[in-house]
Amino acid sequence: LVWPCMLALPLVMTSSWSPTSYESLFPKEWYEFDADNTGERPKPLGLCLGIFAVAVGQVFVLIYFYLHKYGYFLATPELVEPTSIQSKGAPAYEFFEGVVTHLSQPEGFVLLVTYLSTTWLMHWMPNSYYSFEGGIQWKELALCLVLQDGIQYLMHRLEHSISPTFYQKSHKPHHKFTNPRMFDAFNGSLADTIIMILIPLYTVANLVRTCNVWTYMAFGSMYANWLTLIHSEYVLPWDLVFRRLGFGTPGDHHVHHKFFKYNYGHLFMWFDQICGTYRNPQEFSNKAFNEHV
Repeated sequence: LVWPCMLALPLVMTSSWSPTSYESLFPKEWYEFDADNTGERPKPLGLCLGIFAVAVGQVFVLIYFYLHKYGYFLATPELVEPTSIQSKGAPAYEFFEGVVTHLSQPEGFVLLVTYLSTTWLMHWMPNSYYSFEGGIQWKELALCLVLQDGIQYLMHRLEHSISPTFYQKSHKPHHKFTNPRMFDAFNGSLADTIIMILIPLYTVANLVRTCNVWTYMAFGSMYANWLTLIHSEYVLPWDLVFRRLGFGTPGDHHVHHKFFKYNYGHLFMWFDQICGTYRNPQEFSNKAFNEHV
């Protein structure tokens, strides 16, 4: 249920059966925007709802991960925690410390909120992104996720290969986590976030120019929360199905953190499979990783 919960806000605010429909909650002047009128500034409501949508998704992810980490979903009572990805075991830490570290990283959500606020309020997004008409556009949502991951794959490989100096200044701070925990997802450097997240985000927005505000916030929430989950130190229940589909899992991403030269993709492994850089984490079972990862 954690996956549909990532889309909770755009779903409940666009349903005609929902008492929390945006049309019943907000006056029209709060969200109607004439994008062709150069003298009119974008309304901040869409921006605020978008940031709130990601926050709601994060709350559901954090609640789920707490229950998963501390064994509430385990079928075997004698087990105290789920299977860790790496054979050395999951890193030890206090959950609350992890949450605080995760949410307070300046190169993480702080920089992302700054980017979202600037591009929205300066009207740097395509006109359709300011429209509240309709609901989530599922084809556009899927296209945004795939394009984002494809461009991010390219930027990720460039960070590793341009030069040792460039790598040390940009991506290496994130690679100090060779056995990452979920809360290390946005722990890196400002340059890394700009190159590998913000540039792809803005590129995708200008490639997929027909999204409305609900699709944009659904994309933002799914992307941020999926990126968080693939850094999990534990196997997740859907990993086997996801791997068969070529969707990114914590095991796939741990391969990259452990060995550096494989699995540059994040949400999807398709680009690694096409370019010959994919390695199944089960190849490393009984060596660096646990069985059935």
